[in-house]
Amino acid sequence: MKVTQKDLLNIPKKALLKGHFACAGCGSTLAFRHAIGAIADKVILVVPASCASVYQGGGKGAAFNVPTINTAFAASDAVASGVRRAMKTKGKDDLKIVIWGGDGSGADIGIATEIGACDRQEEILHIIYSNNVYGNTGGQRSGDTMIGAKTATTPYGNTTPRKMVPFIMMANNARYVATASSGYLEDLVYKVKKAVSMTGFKLIQIDAPCPPNWRSDSADTVKIAQLAVKTGVWPLFEWDRETNLVEISRPSKKYEDITNRVPLTEWTKLQGRLKSITEDQLKSLLADTERQWNFIRKFM
Repeated sequence: MKVTQKDLLNIPKKALLKGHFACAGCGSTLAFRHAIGAIADKVILVVPASCASVYQGGGKGAAFNVPTINTAFAASDAVASGVRRAMKTKGKDDLKIVIWGGDGSGADIGIATEIGACDRQEEILHIIYSNNVYGNTGGQRSGDTMIGAKTATTPYGNTTPRKMVPFIMMANNARYVATASSGYLEDLVYKVKKAVSMTGFKLIQIDAPCPPNWRSDSADTVKIAQLAVKTGVWPLFEWDRETNLVEISRPSKKYEDITNRVPLTEWTKLQGRLKSITEDQLKSLLADTERQWNFIRKFM
């Protein structure tokens, strides 16, 4: 199921129309345009409270070109479960139910219903676009905020390791778990297409740079996303419950070896939230990065 650059140029349906309200350089909308566009002819979208609740627009100006249900922060997986069962009752098994929400809901406020849907093996795909922050309510720290990052609630830099939701879902017996990046769209589209072809609960977490909250240049979004992979801080992988094995994705394979990685400071220096990271915080971030890789290696 290889996806090429040519495939990206020929996505069958525009999922995101002109006039959306996203910030310039938004990593989430870049990912949305391609990931949801690739399956837009057969998707019903459930959106918890998030940036996507706003940048979709409203009324006659709505920019999402797919059926969309907006929900409360904690309710998306419960709502998606109900929609999926309703579609099944109506004999519309070909429709795919996809949650598109940030890490505020996917890693924090909504994780209870997320785990519940996973436990029940609801046939839904939960996509977390992770901008490492509560991007729509003032830029507070989330469970996916990087160590050292300044946010509205961590003005001296976050000190808490990331929650690493993909591994939580693996432990809860999800059918398929993967990470992806706004900087590697072919890999993202491949994983989304693969996930919706499977039964059971699936989760994909996307690295989605956020220029306003990361205090980065809107022109650097793709560069920053790609550097997250090249520094090893955002490993790309997929895990299949049937084999219980992790496969490192092609863009990340080289960087499993720490000696091949780009220095982490090449990534941090492009983000105002991390420009003043201390030496101790940088060491902690490096250690947390290795913690992720060590989890991954347990399944290889």
